[in-house]
Amino acid sequence: MFEFQQYLGFLAFLTILTIGFWLMMFLITFIVPYWIFGGMREFLQERKAKREAEQTA
Repeated sequence: MFEFQQYLGFLAFLTILTIGFWLMMFLITFIVPYWIFGGMREFLQERKAKREAEQTA
């Protein structure tokens, strides 16, 4: 059977693994799409502003 230190090490390993898993889920489902959507929106706004500046000039 496990000794107490091995048991604590195993629990620490599972905790770190679980935190890493949920961090990756959070990044993949929220942060990355938000970043991509924001980048595309900014790109389209800059392109629209450039087009309007060319029309007024």
